[in-house]
Parts: sequence; C-alpha cells; structure tokens
Amino acid sequence: MAFCFVFFQILYSQEYDYKVVVKGLSNPWGFTFLPDNSMLITEKRGELIHFKNGKKIIVSGLPKTEEYGQGGLMDIELHPKFKENHFIYFTYIASHGAGRGFNTVLMRAELKNNQLINKKILYKASPNTKRGQHFGSRIAFDKEGFLYFSIGDRGNRNKNPQDITRDCGKIYRLHDDGRIPKDNPFVNTKDAKTAIYSYGHRNPQGMEINPFTGEIWTHEHGPKGGDEINIIKKGKNYGWPKASFGRNYIGTRFTKHTSLPNMEDPLHHWTPSIAPSGMAFVNSKKYPRLQGHLLVGSLKFQYVANCTLQKRKVVKEEKMLEGLGRVRSIEQGLDGFVYVGIENLGIIKILPKK
Repeated sequence: MAFCFVFFQILYSQEYDYKVVVKGLSNPWGFTFLPDNSMLITEKRGELIHFKNGKKIIVSGLPKTEEYGQGGLMDIELHPKFKENHFIYFTYIASHGAGRGFNTVLMRAELKNNQLINKKILYKASPNTKRGQHFGSRIAFDKEGFLYFSIGDRGNRNKNPQDITRDCGKIYRLHDDGRIPKDNPFVNTKDAKTAIYSYGHRNPQGMEINPFTGEIWTHEHGPKGGDEINIIKKGKNYGWPKASFGRNYIGTRFTKHTSLPNMEDPLHHWTPSIAPSGMAFVNSKKYPRLQGHLLVGSLKFQYVANCTLQKRKVVKEEKMLEGLGRVRSIEQGLDGFVYVGIENLGIIKILPKK
C-alpha cells in the first residue's frame, strides 16, 4: 500500500484552559468514568482509586502486581453493560507462568462497594522476561461487544512482533468473558496465538473506538522516530520492525523500508518521536471547534496534540496544555468534558476559554 504523508506546521492553541480535578497522582496510567461520572483511576505503582465527591478511595482486592520498568498497573475499562454486571477490566504485570520476569495480564473483576470480587484472568502473555520495556497496554470495547487489548513487543523486536505463534507486539480480541471469537483471524492457523487480531506492533499505548466510524484506532511508540497512528484491521500486519520510519536510539538504521507489500502503513507518523500515550476522539458539544478531532498525549514533549483529521489523515496539529507534565492518559467524560491524566500532577479538565 502506497504511503502518503501530509506535511503541516505544528501550531499552538490558546483557546483552552484547564482545571485540576484530581490532585496528587504520580502516574495515572488509565482512568474511566462510572455511570455517576465519578472516576476509577489506575496508578502505575499498583493502586486503584475511586475518585468521588472530591475524595480518593482506595479500591481493595487488586491482584498482586508491582511497578517494574515501564510496567505496573496500567489501563482500565468498564464493561459496556456495567450498570447490570459491575464488571471492570484492567491490565497489569505479573510474574506467574513460564519464564523469569514479568508479562502483561488482562483481568476482569466485579466492582462492589469499592472492592474487587470474582476476579478472573482472561489473558496472560508468555513467556515472562526480565526486560523492563514495552508492556503496552490499552483496552477498548467495540460496538459489537468484543474486547480488544494491546501488548507491546517486550523489547524483543526480532522474535515477537512478526511471529503469530508468540505473544507480544500484538492487538488481541476476546469475548467479554475471555473466550476466543470463532472468527478471529488465526483460529485455524497451526500453533498460532488465537487471541491475536493484528500483529507487527511495537508498543501501543493508545487505543480508542472511533465514535464516528466504529473503527479501532491505535497509536504506538516508535524508537527514535516512527511513532504511528493506525487503524486496526482483522489479521493485518503493521510492519514492525520490518517497515518503520524510526531508527535505533543511536541513530543507525535497522531497516531501509518505510513501507512493504502486504503490510499496513500508518495513517500518520511522528518523526522525531513524541512518545504518544493516551488518545481520545472528541464528539462533545462542549468543544465545537474540536468536533471530530483526535487528541493524543505526548510523554516526551509534555503536551496534548490536537489532530485535525480529513479523510483519515492528520492535516493539522496544534499543541495544547504544553509544559504541565508528561501526558499519560486522555478520556472524554460522560459530562462531555475532556480529562487528561498528567504524571506528578493529577487529572485535569480541559475548559474552553470564555
């Protein structure tokens, strides 16, 4: 597939202000909103916080986890029918299973009176490794109720991302109870990890369902350059590390290809890298000028990238909320406002200036 890149100037937006809503957080990796618009917040160090009426309540019953390198307690999402079943889903790292070290786990639990009960591991990547990088991880439900989650390549680009018989460097799809969908792309492939939905990924730390199209959009970290935005398609190969705009951190090339046959090209890439984390589409009437835009957090440069989209291309980018800290997570709340998790600050609400 031929790659087309739109060159644009990064602008600065002065139209928006912010308010700190949740103070005193170290690394709010993920957060989501309960039906009353209170928040469940994951702290990477291993705390699940229920923030309601201005108070932080520690949710009990988390499985054993710890902060190790880039991993810890990571993303969190509600079941689409949470009001009926009280199920939440979250990713974290654990050491059980084959190999020494850690790998990413997806768990479902029932939330009752600020306690997790009826916990069930839905997926555990294997084998464990002592490498501290590229755990992923984001979670999303599509409109049909399928559950998607990401796991990074765990720092092993030569073996994991391109091999569907191995975990890591993949987007996975499950039923909400952990069963493998019968129409997953590799269910009839010998020795394949049948939960895999797409492969050839490096470290996806953003994933959202596009509310306008229903498509699964992700972004992932490149090395030195080559951060990508992708639309995830069933069974497709997204190229890492055979095709990439990135280079090794010392500046040398690991591939001469930015595009290859039978591999999906990104719809957008950042070179140099911005280290993207968290993403949200805006469809709220609170922000008329942001309708249809994609917001992406930058860990490296500490801003929110406001991406204007046209025909699945980023045609303009504006920096918002620059300099507040490393942007880890972004969500649109049930009240229509956009909230941003910033390391060593907390969660802020984006406010249009009057």
